[in-house]
Amino acid sequence: MKLTPSVLELDLSEVEKRIKRFIKEYVENAGAEGIVLGLSGGIDSATTAGICSLAIGGKHVTGLMLPEKETYNSKDIDDAKFVAEKFGLKTNVCDITQVLEGFYKTIPIFDQADKLCKGNIKARTRMIYLYYYANKLNKIVGGSSDKSETMMGYFTKWGDAAADIAPLMDLYKTQVRKLAEHMGIPPEIAAKPSTPALWPNQLAETELGIKYETLDLILYGLERFMTTEEIAQQLSVKKPLIEKVKSRWLAVEHKRRLPLAPKLEYRTVGTDFRLPRDTY
Repeated sequence: MKLTPSVLELDLSEVEKRIKRFIKEYVENAGAEGIVLGLSGGIDSATTAGICSLAIGGKHVTGLMLPEKETYNSKDIDDAKFVAEKFGLKTNVCDITQVLEGFYKTIPIFDQADKLCKGNIKARTRMIYLYYYANKLNKIVGGSSDKSETMMGYFTKWGDAAADIAPLMDLYKTQVRKLAEHMGIPPEIAAKPSTPALWPNQLAETELGIKYETLDLILYGLERFMTTEEIAQQLSVKKPLIEKVKSRWLAVEHKRRLPLAPKLEYRTVGTDFRLPRDTY
């Protein structure tokens, strides 16, 4: 197998059809009235919003814009509004600034300088809003996680990865961008630098230390059991970079699983008590 960008090419019409069928069937089987999702103006949320709207109709999709003063970006708001208008979904704006400040003030050990812990509060606060709307409106929460960031653990546990379905989770970031353009999302949004927007000027590629175009090919090779030597040689990158990606992928497995429980009974939730989605 040769690791070139062509290995990530997909039949985008077929991918779109399969994801839409998955979304529609899940909503129907759940007896839900639609989907609630975060609408940040970024590529993943824009693509999720678009494909959910195409699957069940925009009138059944609610996009929440959740700005807060520290990371407020008017361009992101404009992009989110554009996507909502294009795909006909409903939107609500909830400024979470006061809620966040309430958390900061009432946590005795809160450290303003700790960006990571503070950022995780933001991600989990967004989750609370999404699930409140979902509960109140009898909808499910649609997540916007992609495969690249899920494999790298680049998300907040019980935060931005908390969702009932994740339509894009089996697509690498570069594939999501291509799907977005296939669906009619403008290139300037599809190519927009990814950010969790947990603090000012945060960029995903800077924190990951690698471009998605390279990361996706490395992950593709690892997923197919290629050795670090094979991947490094084919991509003309240094072996320590491959090892760094692989180490992180393995180390963050706990973020992709339910909490572990000791094996005490006949079948244990999360270990050997896993049922097909439509069993009951």
